[in-house]
Amino acid sequence: MLRVGLTGGIGSGKSTVAARLVERGAVLVDSDRIAREVVAPGTPGLAEVAAAFGDGVLAADGSLDRPALASIVFGDADALARLNGITHPLVRRRSDELMAAAPDGAVVVQDIPLLVEGGMAPLFPLVVVVHADVEERVRRLVGSRGMPEADARARIANQADDAARRAAADVWLDNSGAPADLEAAVDALWADRLVPFEENVRLHRTVRAGAARLVEPDPGWAAAGARIAARVAAAAGERGHGVAHVGSTAVPGLPAKDVIDLQLGVTSLDDADALDDALTAVGFPRRPDIDRDSPKPPGSAPWLKRYHGYADPGRPVHLHVRVVGSPGWRYALLLRDWLRADAAARAEYLAVKRSAADRYAADADAARYAGAKELWFDAAAPRAEAWAASSGWTASLAR
Repeated sequence: MLRVGLTGGIGSGKSTVAARLVERGAVLVDSDRIAREVVAPGTPGLAEVAAAFGDGVLAADGSLDRPALASIVFGDADALARLNGITHPLVRRRSDELMAAAPDGAVVVQDIPLLVEGGMAPLFPLVVVVHADVEERVRRLVGSRGMPEADARARIANQADDAARRAAADVWLDNSGAPADLEAAVDALWADRLVPFEENVRLHRTVRAGAARLVEPDPGWAAAGARIAARVAAAAGERGHGVAHVGSTAVPGLPAKDVIDLQLGVTSLDDADALDDALTAVGFPRRPDIDRDSPKPPGSAPWLKRYHGYADPGRPVHLHVRVVGSPGWRYALLLRDWLRADAAARAEYLAVKRSAADRYAADADAARYAGAKELWFDAAAPRAEAWAASSGWTASLAR
């Protein structure tokens, strides 16, 4: 099963995307619908709400008077927190029940309007955000729902902004154009990404990065690294001790393969092994054929680790799980920080990368490309250590 978080601002067209995904075969867990179910007449949830806010939030027929409740909680952070404290656990419990009932091999789409606001993005292997410009959303809310314009703008302003949603989004669906354009984008997302992602997770199959092909630096690499690192950290829980974006895409301005390298710190390799199922569930199956780094200097004791590839066909990621304080853990951070600080070393490394990429461009995978770089790492390690000593560098995840 693959869990997908779907969100978007009010009026963005999120429900349209959800309906299209259901047509393609997804199982939908609609948080708005569940939120209504858990406070339906006769439910314990409605009784709790009435006890907290008074009988004035009940309509004459005993149902919830939503406008009356909204007039109490809208703009009152304490009242809203009290309401959420009642309804959110009920919604989560019902959502869990629906997910548990989904068949094997399902793509379960959880439609959560406030996914970003609630900090829930790291809990999903993939987050899809539906976007439309503010003015278009206001037009839809006024024209289709009959909402007063001032209310529409106030509701939009009370939700996360585009920057926060972009930071959480693995997939950004622009719904500012024609309906047919959105349908085509959703269909492509389903066929090209969601279906193979689910199958890869179920079969414990990773997506290989392929041949060595360098691309120009992408300003989005840092955000992608942070987003996926948060996902890994959430999955690792107490066994995890920091997730760092390392490798070439963590060095600003450095051309690289379009691959995010992450390092998860653990206290022992036993703890690393205990995380296999949790990491697989968020899209990171383990590859047991990769269990060590090349030590520095060559011939030293092996630098053992665990390695997990990514199952998402839309974003190659290498996840290295290393013991905190081990030589391999330290070297990954040192190399990143030295290359960030030393322009001459960065240029030298880029020349090595370009030469190796040109030489092995026809290879189906990048094994020989990686081997050529390893020779440079061996020779450069003493210089990186000298820089560390002269600069007072210490290993830190915060950089």
